[in-house]
Amino acid sequence: MRSANKLKERLRRGDTVLGTWSVLPSPAGANVIAAAGFDFLIIDMEHGPASFETAEDMVRAVEGAGATPLVRVPTNLDWLILRGLEIGAHGVVVPQIVTARDARAAVAAVKYHPEGERGFSPFTRSGGYTALHADRLAARENAQTLSVLLVEGVAGVQNLDDILGVPEIDVIYLGTYDLSQSAGHPGQPDHPEVVAFVERCVERIRARGVAAGCLAQSQADVERWHSIGIQFIAYLADCALLFHACLDVRRRFPA
Repeated sequence: MRSANKLKERLRRGDTVLGTWSVLPSPAGANVIAAAGFDFLIIDMEHGPASFETAEDMVRAVEGAGATPLVRVPTNLDWLILRGLEIGAHGVVVPQIVTARDARAAVAAVKYHPEGERGFSPFTRSGGYTALHADRLAARENAQTLSVLLVEGVAGVQNLDDILGVPEIDVIYLGTYDLSQSAGHPGQPDHPEVVAFVERCVERIRARGVAAGCLAQSQADVERWHSIGIQFIAYLADCALLFHACLDVRRRFPA
């Protein structure tokens, strides 16, 4: 059985949390990053090559170092969301949310009855591997599981108010790379038009009592997003952190 969801509790209190994406399929790497003090790690199964078996080991590694493990599923399908949760992730990040219908489908897959339609089995890591106290499972998981919906394009931004009308959303994460592409500025998440989109969205998200999330690629980004009220900040990704650390050392090495 997984531990209590500290991240959800902190977001409810209004805290700002800092984490990163994990693209590398490595439990050891995930453990190192969590041990460094990040609040959360998102295991990226959309863009990364991790299997569910590897992801489960990564979830354990993150938990063991005191951080909160989340899984980004490859797409908004109920069986993928189910498997991401059954391995013990404290929540899922669901991509490709464009409409309220998309959001309702994602939340329904995350939550057990009566809030949703998640398939029920106590014989999983999230269920504690046993039918003992199975009557308490749905209420416990519904209270603890974090739902993060990824709004990635201009169409999703245009439908944001309808999406926010769907209950049981904890975080709306604004995907700035896909948003930059959708806005006609591919690969430029810091383009003024993209930043303006984010700023307008954050105000609307917070007004509905939902936490806003976004990618930061520098300390300046972290400070900017924090200043406008973004609570859920993902700093780069494990591969980028490793790459830039090595690049910095190599640049300083005398030729």
